[in-house]
Amino acid sequence: MRNLILVLGDQLDAKSAAFDGFDPKQDAVWMAEVSDEAEHVWSHKARIAIFLSAMRHFRDELRARGITVHYRELCDSTFGAELTKSIRQLKPQSVIVVEPGEWRVQEELKRAVPGLEIRPDRHFLYSREEFAAHAAGRKQLRLEFFYREMRRKHNVLMDGDKPVGGTWNFDKENRATFGKEGPGLIPKPVGFKPDTTTREVLALVEKRFAKHPGRLDKFDWPVTRVQAKEALDDFIANRLADFGRVEDAMWTGQPLLYHSRLSAALNLKLLDPREGIAAAVGRLCESAKEGRAASQKRPTTGAPLPAVEGFVRQLLGWREYVRGVYWQFMPGYASLNALEAKRKLPEFYWTGDTEMNCLREVIGQTLELGFAHHIQRLMVTGTYALLLGVDPVEVHKWYLAVYVDAVEWVELPNVLGMSQYADGGIMASKPYIATGKYIQRMSNYCQGCRFKTDKATGPEACPFTTLYWDFLLRHEKLLKQNQRMALQVKNLARLDADQRAAIRRQADAIRVVPAGASGTKRSG
Repeated sequence: MRNLILVLGDQLDAKSAAFDGFDPKQDAVWMAEVSDEAEHVWSHKARIAIFLSAMRHFRDELRARGITVHYRELCDSTFGAELTKSIRQLKPQSVIVVEPGEWRVQEELKRAVPGLEIRPDRHFLYSREEFAAHAAGRKQLRLEFFYREMRRKHNVLMDGDKPVGGTWNFDKENRATFGKEGPGLIPKPVGFKPDTTTREVLALVEKRFAKHPGRLDKFDWPVTRVQAKEALDDFIANRLADFGRVEDAMWTGQPLLYHSRLSAALNLKLLDPREGIAAAVGRLCESAKEGRAASQKRPTTGAPLPAVEGFVRQLLGWREYVRGVYWQFMPGYASLNALEAKRKLPEFYWTGDTEMNCLREVIGQTLELGFAHHIQRLMVTGTYALLLGVDPVEVHKWYLAVYVDAVEWVELPNVLGMSQYADGGIMASKPYIATGKYIQRMSNYCQGCRFKTDKATGPEACPFTTLYWDFLLRHEKLLKQNQRMALQVKNLARLDADQRAAIRRQADAIRVVPAGASGTKRSG
């Protein structure tokens, strides 16, 4: 054998650099399902299932094209151990892989294969080396500057040297709520009924990982390239136009709303981000193309500029930026803890058993579907853990475990940096904290909840509000140095000594029994 091509579970792209120069007469593909990948964090059943199903479908597609695939179905092992055994048996002249999505996996493969050829991942629009050059000499990294560079570099939503519509970023326009009337009728995203291969995987996961969190009865994720493209077309046609305006809103019993549900397909490499960018830009309404004032009002045809720009920013800006930060600062990044948070993650993050409606709703849908949209992750589960003072490594492991789209290159900086501010400001210019009033404004979660968002102390006090003021008190010295936190820190002057002491006492009580949790322990 000449070349053995390693294809990892998040590299399901037949056009990747790993296949450059591939000769089916001399080369072969190697893939493996290893239990270590499901168990190094206590992975959600749906997360395990989407990887295994997509991998098996990709294997079958390669074999249908006449490609030899050496495939290891689920075994109690690690990549390194299984690969070492295969190399001894197959004796390839070279072993080739595209850049892995995790530092841990990359180092394991390098140890297992001296001389391993690692090729650039063309899925991304910015290489690791390009990001290192972008970061060189900068005192601070900021998404906005990177995003503008990417827009210019790839000529996306540009009118010459200027952004289409005269504005780079419509984030401020994309913060609407649904109001008291709610979201109304939302086009349901296309779902994919499990075929024979997927049903076999679901049965395997239920049996082999019975004690793991989550459910599989509503599993309908895209697991093939064809399905991923159908999911993209469905989003562009039916939900993109309304996406931007309410992308930060939340609503009870509506886990998907206008969100694309494409992140898992993108992170498995079933879908190329260039396809998403091109499809969104191609949907831009004529008034925006002509440079007239952007409007959030839904056009008769196409999508308004704020919606298109918001989606493009996620793919061309945020996704590329997060990957750059990950590889720029690993492996030390994973252990950063700027706020010295040490507490354990509350048990209700694994059960949803809490009196707080917002956390019960978001965690409940996460355990049911393996999905929550970005504001649910950042401003509900993430903010609560930050305010509580949870060890960021514990928070990171939970997010990596419970979401179907979780691969470490994207999950770790989003959680440790953006959500938990554990990197001290590399990812975000300030901690993302808020009282319960933010959740009340952006959702209907607070309706019927026994906690009151305007109260920081007493039996009805919202834990978010109590912990918000306690966070400011605990980190007042540090936060005073941050210009973006000046107003919030200044508000501490409104609290007298008795009020401060009462907030601290109530916060300490919440940490003993977090938000009315029953204390149920997870198994596994």
